[in-house]
Amino acid sequence: MIGAGASAMMFGAYVKKSVVFVDANPHICAKVKISGGGKCNLTNENVSAKNYLGDEAFISKSLERYSNAETLEFFAKHGVVPSVKKDGQYFCKSSSEVLGALYRASSHHTFLLNQKVKNVTFENGEFITELDGERVSSKKLVVASGGVSYQSLNASDIGYKIASSFGHEIKPPTPALVGLTLQKEQFWIKELSGVSVSAKIKYRDFLYEGDLLFSHKGISGPVVLNASLRWEKGGIAIDFLPTFTFKNTIWQDKKQPTTLLPLPKSFTKAFLNSVGLADKPFKSYLSDEREKIISLKNYTMSPAGTFGFSRAEITKGGVKSDDITPVTFESERRRGLYFIGEVLDVSGELGGYNLQWAFSSGANAAKNF
Repeated sequence: MIGAGASAMMFGAYVKKSVVFVDANPHICAKVKISGGGKCNLTNENVSAKNYLGDEAFISKSLERYSNAETLEFFAKHGVVPSVKKDGQYFCKSSSEVLGALYRASSHHTFLLNQKVKNVTFENGEFITELDGERVSSKKLVVASGGVSYQSLNASDIGYKIASSFGHEIKPPTPALVGLTLQKEQFWIKELSGVSVSAKIKYRDFLYEGDLLFSHKGISGPVVLNASLRWEKGGIAIDFLPTFTFKNTIWQDKKQPTTLLPLPKSFTKAFLNSVGLADKPFKSYLSDEREKIISLKNYTMSPAGTFGFSRAEITKGGVKSDDITPVTFESERRRGLYFIGEVLDVSGELGGYNLQWAFSSGANAAKNF
């Protein structure tokens, strides 16, 4: 097993055979430990293939065979009972209890930690995994190396290299669940670093709602992270007033936008300045000025890019599922070779979906190993 993250450890909990786990980190589940601000968002009340990027049929089959209910049942058996928070997200008291449960369920396996995989070859019917000064041979090999986000946690592209060497196609990896940077026209946003608002973001046919956080690099927060999963290039539309409607009577009001609009005053002032308007009574605005204010309901911008892999929570792209057998996760290019978790071209929205995919793919592969 290459990797000792969420998918690998769930695999270890269910597989009946003895497995050797190899990971570049000194501890298991390094990424899980910091997920959800240390509270670990295990899964979600509502999980379907619609919450993911990737082949819908491929994803659905795995989620059907190992659902969110089975994830909750597994952890309950190991004394971990998460509670439902906002948007159906299941959070734990601490990620430490999740790590403890996964380790106890997999403690009978062998772990080679602090070991980086250099290369994998197939010789005389066996996979040869080359480490620093050591070679491990096996009849079967599971790749659960994850994506290339969180390089501070020793993330690498070794999984993609292994897949390519056995003839698998890789969808180029890009940062996802990540903040979006600004074009010059939106540089006024930089002065709002630390300010947050509720917003809706529309990109093509996708609409997300949640908190938006301004930073010196651009825009972030849950609603932006979710939008970044689908965003590739081009414009997005932001509704900064998702619960507010501009009624005709507002244009007779003596109050100013900074007073009447349900937005932080600093944001409203910065926005007005960016479109060349003064903060004056609503009844003072001319028709063309009104249109600029109304644009707060449909503020269009084309992000310059993302905050990059160093700030991304996940990697989208990866080993294409075309040549991976559904549910078993075995390669159709080389029998005995398996790919699970984030290394695959399956990426979930914010809210516990990526850990659910890790658990589903890991458990299903183990049951069919």
